[in-house]
Amino acid sequence: MKNIKAVIFDMDGVLLDTETICQKTWAIAAEEMNLSNINETFLQCLGTTKIETTRIIHEKYGNHVDVDALMKRSHDLFTEVENTQGIDLMPYAKETLEYLKSKGYRIALASSTRGETVKRQLGNLGILHFFESLTTGDMVKNSKPDPEIFALAAKSLNLEPDECYAVEDSFNGIRSSFGAGLVPIMVPDKIQPTEEIKKMCYKVFPSLKDFVSFLEN
Repeated sequence: MKNIKAVIFDMDGVLLDTETICQKTWAIAAEEMNLSNINETFLQCLGTTKIETTRIIHEKYGNHVDVDALMKRSHDLFTEVENTQGIDLMPYAKETLEYLKSKGYRIALASSTRGETVKRQLGNLGILHFFESLTTGDMVKNSKPDPEIFALAAKSLNLEPDECYAVEDSFNGIRSSFGAGLVPIMVPDKIQPTEEIKKMCYKVFPSLKDFVSFLEN
Protein backbone atom coordinates (compact mmCIF):
# COMPACT_ATOMS: atom_id res chain seq x y z
CA MET A 1 0.00 0.00 0.00
CA LYS A 2 1.29 3.44 -0.96
CA ASN A 3 1.70 6.26 1.49
CA ILE A 4 -1.81 7.62 2.11
CA LYS A 5 -2.06 11.28 1.16
CA ALA A 6 -5.81 11.89 1.20
CA VAL A 7 -9.05 10.86 2.84
CA ILE A 8 -12.18 10.83 0.69
CA PHE A 9 -15.40 10.77 2.69
CA ASP A 10 -18.93 9.73 1.92
CA MET A 11 -21.32 12.28 3.46
CA ASP A 12 -24.62 10.72 4.57
CA GLY A 13 -24.18 8.45 7.57
CA VAL A 14 -20.45 9.21 7.80
CA LEU A 15 -20.23 12.96 8.39
CA LEU A 16 -23.91 13.95 8.59
CA ASP A 17 -26.57 12.14 10.60
CA THR A 18 -29.03 12.31 7.73
CA GLU A 19 -29.88 8.62 7.80
CA THR A 20 -31.50 8.93 11.24
CA ILE A 21 -33.80 11.60 9.82
CA CYS A 22 -34.51 9.49 6.73
CA GLN A 23 -35.38 6.51 8.89
CA LYS A 24 -37.99 8.61 10.72
CA THR A 25 -39.42 10.20 7.57
CA TRP A 26 -39.72 6.82 5.87
CA ALA A 27 -41.65 5.56 8.91
CA ILE A 28 -44.12 8.45 8.74
CA ALA A 29 -44.59 8.15 4.96
CA ALA A 30 -44.99 4.37 5.17
CA GLU A 31 -47.59 4.62 7.93
CA GLU A 32 -49.59 7.06 5.82
CA MET A 33 -49.46 4.51 2.96
CA ASN A 34 -50.28 1.54 5.23
CA LEU A 35 -46.93 -0.18 4.68
CA SER A 36 -45.87 -2.27 7.68
CA ASN A 37 -42.36 -3.09 8.98
CA ILE A 38 -40.79 -0.33 6.88
CA ASN A 39 -37.67 -0.09 9.06
CA GLU A 40 -36.41 -3.46 7.86
CA THR A 41 -36.98 -2.36 4.26
CA PHE A 42 -35.32 1.00 4.90
CA LEU A 43 -32.14 -0.72 6.10
CA GLN A 44 -32.11 -2.93 3.01
CA CYS A 45 -32.37 0.15 0.80
CA LEU A 46 -29.61 2.18 2.47
CA GLY A 47 -26.97 3.22 -0.04
CA THR A 48 -28.75 1.63 -2.99
CA THR A 49 -29.84 3.12 -6.30
CA LYS A 50 -33.40 4.26 -7.02
CA ILE A 51 -33.86 1.21 -9.27
CA GLU A 52 -32.73 -1.17 -6.53
CA THR A 53 -34.85 0.59 -3.92
CA THR A 54 -37.89 0.21 -6.15
CA ARG A 55 -37.15 -3.48 -6.66
CA ILE A 56 -36.80 -4.10 -2.92
CA ILE A 57 -40.04 -2.28 -2.07
CA HIS A 58 -42.03 -3.97 -4.84
CA GLU A 59 -40.64 -7.36 -3.84
CA LYS A 60 -41.83 -6.88 -0.26
CA TYR A 61 -45.09 -4.96 -0.69
CA GLY A 62 -46.13 -5.62 -4.30
CA ASN A 63 -45.85 -3.76 -7.58
CA HIS A 64 -48.90 -1.63 -6.78
CA VAL A 65 -46.92 0.46 -4.27
CA ASP A 66 -46.15 3.96 -5.61
CA VAL A 67 -42.44 4.20 -4.75
CA ASP A 68 -42.18 7.71 -6.20
CA ALA A 69 -44.95 8.88 -3.85
CA LEU A 70 -43.21 7.27 -0.87
CA MET A 71 -39.89 8.89 -1.80
CA LYS A 72 -41.46 12.30 -2.41
CA ARG A 73 -43.34 12.29 0.89
CA SER A 74 -40.20 11.20 2.75
CA HIS A 75 -38.17 13.89 0.98
CA ASP A 76 -40.71 16.60 1.82
CA LEU A 77 -40.69 15.55 5.48
CA PHE A 78 -36.88 15.53 5.47
CA THR A 79 -36.82 19.07 4.06
CA GLU A 80 -39.18 20.18 6.81
CA VAL A 81 -36.89 18.70 9.48
CA GLU A 82 -33.79 20.24 7.88
CA ASN A 83 -35.41 23.67 7.71
CA THR A 84 -36.86 23.66 11.23
CA GLN A 85 -34.47 21.55 13.32
CA GLY A 86 -31.33 21.26 11.20
CA ILE A 87 -29.09 18.25 10.62
CA ASP A 88 -26.64 16.96 13.19
CA LEU A 89 -23.03 16.05 12.52
CA MET A 90 -22.08 12.46 13.18
CA PRO A 91 -20.12 12.00 16.43
CA TYR A 92 -16.51 13.25 16.13
CA ALA A 93 -16.98 14.34 12.49
CA LYS A 94 -15.62 17.88 12.87
CA GLU A 95 -12.81 16.73 15.16
CA THR A 96 -11.81 14.15 12.55
CA LEU A 97 -11.66 16.76 9.80
CA GLU A 98 -9.66 19.10 12.03
CA TYR A 99 -7.22 16.32 12.88
CA LEU A 100 -6.71 15.35 9.24
CA LYS A 101 -6.17 18.97 8.24
CA SER A 102 -3.62 19.46 11.02
CA LYS A 103 -1.66 16.41 9.87
CA GLY A 104 -1.54 17.50 6.24
CA TYR A 105 -3.99 15.02 4.77
CA ARG A 106 -5.90 16.22 1.75
CA ILE A 107 -9.66 15.92 2.21
CA ALA A 108 -12.33 15.31 -0.44
CA LEU A 109 -15.91 14.12 -0.71
CA ALA A 110 -17.57 11.42 -2.83
CA SER A 111 -21.32 11.63 -2.19
CA SER A 112 -24.26 10.36 -4.24
CA THR A 113 -26.21 13.42 -3.08
CA ARG A 114 -26.57 16.30 -5.54
CA GLY A 115 -23.94 19.03 -5.40
CA GLU A 116 -26.33 21.84 -4.47
CA THR A 117 -27.58 19.87 -1.46
CA VAL A 118 -24.05 18.85 -0.43
CA LYS A 119 -22.81 22.44 -0.44
CA ARG A 120 -25.84 23.67 1.50
CA GLN A 121 -25.70 20.99 4.17
CA LEU A 122 -21.93 21.06 4.67
CA GLY A 123 -22.01 24.87 4.65
CA ASN A 124 -24.79 25.07 7.21
CA LEU A 125 -22.80 22.81 9.54
CA GLY A 126 -19.60 24.82 9.10
CA ILE A 127 -17.43 22.09 7.56
CA LEU A 128 -17.53 22.87 3.82
CA HIS A 129 -14.16 24.63 3.96
CA PHE A 130 -12.35 21.43 4.92
CA PHE A 131 -12.89 19.89 1.47
CA GLU A 132 -10.48 20.39 -1.40
CA SER A 133 -12.94 18.85 -3.86
CA LEU A 134 -16.54 17.66 -3.95
CA THR A 135 -17.56 14.82 -6.27
CA THR A 136 -21.34 14.50 -6.19
CA GLY A 137 -24.13 12.39 -7.64
CA ASP A 138 -24.95 14.82 -10.43
CA MET A 139 -21.35 14.63 -11.71
CA VAL A 140 -21.38 10.91 -12.56
CA LYS A 141 -23.35 8.66 -14.92
CA ASN A 142 -23.29 5.61 -12.68
CA SER A 143 -24.25 5.46 -9.00
CA LYS A 144 -22.48 3.48 -6.27
CA PRO A 145 -21.62 0.54 -6.27
CA ASP A 146 -20.11 1.54 -9.61
CA PRO A 147 -16.52 2.75 -8.98
CA GLU A 148 -16.97 5.90 -11.07
CA ILE A 149 -17.53 8.41 -8.27
CA PHE A 150 -14.50 7.36 -6.20
CA ALA A 151 -12.28 7.14 -9.26
CA LEU A 152 -13.32 10.68 -10.18
CA ALA A 153 -12.77 11.91 -6.62
CA ALA A 154 -9.20 10.56 -6.56
CA LYS A 155 -8.56 12.06 -9.99
CA SER A 156 -9.80 15.45 -8.74
CA LEU A 157 -6.87 15.43 -6.31
CA ASN A 158 -4.40 14.23 -8.98
CA LEU A 159 -3.67 11.19 -6.82
CA GLU A 160 -3.57 7.49 -7.52
CA PRO A 161 -6.55 5.68 -5.98
CA ASP A 162 -4.34 3.67 -3.62
CA GLU A 163 -3.02 6.90 -2.13
CA CYS A 164 -6.50 7.61 -0.73
CA TYR A 165 -8.53 6.24 2.15
CA ALA A 166 -12.25 6.05 1.37
CA VAL A 167 -14.44 6.37 4.47
CA GLU A 168 -17.88 4.81 3.98
CA ASP A 169 -20.82 3.44 5.96
CA SER A 170 -22.78 1.63 3.24
CA PHE A 171 -22.19 -1.66 1.46
CA ASN A 172 -22.40 -0.03 -1.97
CA GLY A 173 -20.00 2.69 -0.89
CA ILE A 174 -17.45 0.08 0.12
CA ARG A 175 -18.00 -1.79 -3.16
CA SER A 176 -17.56 1.44 -5.11
CA SER A 177 -14.33 2.51 -3.39
CA PHE A 178 -12.89 -1.01 -3.49
CA GLY A 179 -13.67 -1.28 -7.19
CA ALA A 180 -11.96 2.06 -7.85
CA GLY A 181 -8.81 0.87 -6.10
CA LEU A 182 -8.96 3.13 -3.05
CA VAL A 183 -8.27 1.86 0.48
CA PRO A 184 -11.74 1.32 2.01
CA ILE A 185 -12.41 2.20 5.63
CA MET A 186 -15.86 1.34 6.95
CA VAL A 187 -17.44 3.21 9.84
CA PRO A 188 -20.88 1.54 10.10
CA ASP A 189 -23.92 3.63 10.94
CA LYS A 190 -27.19 1.71 10.63
CA ILE A 191 -25.89 -1.57 9.20
CA GLN A 192 -22.93 -3.77 10.16
CA PRO A 193 -20.70 -5.27 7.44
CA THR A 194 -21.24 -8.76 6.10
CA GLU A 195 -18.32 -11.13 5.56
CA GLU A 196 -18.32 -10.14 1.89
CA ILE A 197 -17.97 -6.45 2.80
CA LYS A 198 -15.36 -7.07 5.51
CA LYS A 199 -13.11 -8.69 2.91
CA MET A 200 -13.16 -5.48 0.86
CA CYS A 201 -12.36 -3.24 3.83
CA TYR A 202 -8.84 -2.36 4.87
CA LYS A 203 -10.25 -1.60 8.33
CA VAL A 204 -13.64 -1.41 10.04
CA PHE A 205 -14.01 1.05 12.93
CA PRO A 206 -16.99 1.54 15.25
CA SER A 207 -16.62 5.33 15.09
CA LEU A 208 -14.67 8.17 13.47
CA LYS A 209 -12.87 8.61 16.78
CA ASP A 210 -11.51 5.07 16.44
CA PHE A 211 -10.38 5.91 12.90
CA VAL A 212 -8.42 8.90 14.22
CA SER A 213 -6.92 6.78 17.00
CA PHE A 214 -5.72 4.33 14.31
CA LEU A 215 -4.08 7.18 12.37
CA GLU A 216 -2.35 8.43 15.50
CA ASN A 217 -0.65 5.08 16.15
